[in-house]
Amino acid sequence: MLRSLFISMFIWLMVFLAEAGAADPIRIGVTLGLTGTYAGPANMQERGYRLWEQDINRRGGILGRPVKIVIRDDKSDKRESKKIYRDLITRQRMDLVFGPYSSEITIAVAPILEEFGYPTLIPGAAADRIWKQGYKNVFGLYTPASRYALEMLNLAVLHNLRRVAIAYADDEFSAEAGHGAKKWAATNKLDVAMFEEFRKGTRDLRYLALKAKDASADLLVVTGHYNESIDMRRALSQIGWYPRAYFATVGPTLRAYHDTLGQDAEFTFAPSHWEPDESLKFPGSQQLIRDFRSYGVLPSYHAAAAFAAGQVLEAAIKKAGGLDRDTIRQALYDLDVHTVMGRYRVDKYGVQIKHRPFIIQWLGGKKVIVYPEEHRGNARPVFRPGG
Repeated sequence: MLRSLFISMFIWLMVFLAEAGAADPIRIGVTLGLTGTYAGPANMQERGYRLWEQDINRRGGILGRPVKIVIRDDKSDKRESKKIYRDLITRQRMDLVFGPYSSEITIAVAPILEEFGYPTLIPGAAADRIWKQGYKNVFGLYTPASRYALEMLNLAVLHNLRRVAIAYADDEFSAEAGHGAKKWAATNKLDVAMFEEFRKGTRDLRYLALKAKDASADLLVVTGHYNESIDMRRALSQIGWYPRAYFATVGPTLRAYHDTLGQDAEFTFAPSHWEPDESLKFPGSQQLIRDFRSYGVLPSYHAAAAFAAGQVLEAAIKKAGGLDRDTIRQALYDLDVHTVMGRYRVDKYGVQIKHRPFIIQWLGGKKVIVYPEEHRGNARPVFRPGG
């Protein structure tokens, strides 16, 4: 009798310990600029992470373990982010981490990821320099910054826009995107009529708008973030001139761009890595759009990138069969998977090589995909008369 009771208690204890162990969450840390310069896209990313966390836990977690994402506000400051990542890794001992928002902050924290051997998906940065340092632990989701304007320049050729003016902010991402635009314009045999750098934080951009006007530009390309896209559009209104096409990175993909500018947002072009378009058939895309309605806004590609990072990490952990970071690192190199925002596949440096961005345009108060053709539906790009 006692022996049977002991055996029953032993079995119960083993089951309890097994269940308790299985319930230990996989802890993933990340910093985002929830306040400061990058608050707009960073808050989108926070929501994307939270929806992936809910989705994966609703499906039973990864390898039977729930997921817990620890998100800290780095205040859009690279020094703060470095301090937090070191704390997440050394003191809080996170199992894994995601990369921060923005290229300048990612460049600052990458050496920490390398020092501690944390293979890290980068869903908020695109500067080419991140992947030119010989790091083995940074894996991109976005097209590199130097290619951000490529699709727009292809579109320019198709519609006979010949003269291009390029203005770029002096931060890492913006400069690489600007120099990339110059390179691809030359490749497409377009005339670069203006190529100007400006200090990030400069709010009055009328002098650059006037230079673009004096250059008789058909296409004005501005590479920067949210403020730069807004400020240049205001400058165009202030000088009473508009090129046949105005293209700006990052900012116009956010609903706040239209909310701020109103009618002046119309006709703006921008590159986007994903859009809340239910006709897109990427895995989980339609569900993300539906779930995001709880926030009362439509998601931007920044939210989709965070969700996609979760999808890729899930695939990597399953391929690795556990949380050994060396095995996960190799899995991230080897994976070829489709996510909410399209295909993930990196080269031997961790550079994203299979994702292709869209070109969106604001028309009738809505963002619509106008290029490439296979994703644009009934929408067509609209070009102003110019001048």
